[in-house]
Amino acid sequence: MRLLLVEDDDHVAAALSAVLARHGFEVTHVRSGEEALQALLPSGAVPFGVVLLDLGLPDQDGFEVCGKIRKRTATPVIMVTARSDTRSKIHGLNLGADDYVVKPYDTGELLARIHAVARRTPAAEAGRPAEPGGPEALRLGPLTIELPNRRVFVDGAGVPLTRKEFDLLALLAQRPGVVFRREQIISEVWRTSWEGTGRTLEVHVASLRSKLRMPALIETVRGVGYKIVVPA
Repeated sequence: MRLLLVEDDDHVAAALSAVLARHGFEVTHVRSGEEALQALLPSGAVPFGVVLLDLGLPDQDGFEVCGKIRKRTATPVIMVTARSDTRSKIHGLNLGADDYVVKPYDTGELLARIHAVARRTPAAEAGRPAEPGGPEALRLGPLTIELPNRRVFVDGAGVPLTRKEFDLLALLAQRPGVVFRREQIISEVWRTSWEGTGRTLEVHVASLRSKLRMPALIETVRGVGYKIVVPA
C-alpha cells in the first residue's frame, strides 16, 4: 500500500518510515501542507491508500490541510499529533479525518488504525450524488440513512461521514429508542474491548451531532450508553 506521510520533523519521519517499510508500506514523505496537496494530485500512479497527517506543519495548519485534502480526494486521513484535547479531535473529525492518533503512540496501534481506515469502501464516498431514499433506507424524521451505499441525508442534503461515524449511526438507528451499552457499541463498531476506545466513542458521538445538526438525535443515557431519539 502507498502511504503519504506529512511530517516536518525529518528524524520522526525517518524512524516512522523505516517501521512502515518493514510492514510492507511504500512511504512518500513530504514536509509541508502544500507538498502534501501536490502529491495527491492525479498522476497516473497507484493512488495513496492512507495519509498520515501531522498538524504542526511549517506553511499551514494541519486542520486546514485536512479540509483541502477532503475536498480533493476520498483517501483516508489519520491525524497524528500531540494535541490531545477533545475539541481538537472533534474539529479534525468534522473536517473529514478518518481517525486521530495522539503522540506518543504505540506503533502496533498505529499500524492497526492504518489498516482499519484503509479497509473502508471507496465507492461509498467517491460515487456521484444520488437521490436519497432507496428501498433499504432508514428514515428517522428528516434523517435518511442508506445502508447499502453508506449514504446519509438530512432534509435531502447529503452529509459526508467517516467510516466509523456511519457505522455508529447505522448501529443506533436500526433500533430507535433502544439503549446501546458503551461496551456493546465499542465491540460492534470498533471490534475491540479496549477501554481506551471509550473516549473515541464520545468524540464520534459529538461529531455526529455536529455534522447532522441534530444534537438531540443521539441521547446520552448516563452510566449506560446511547440511544437514538426519533425526531418529531
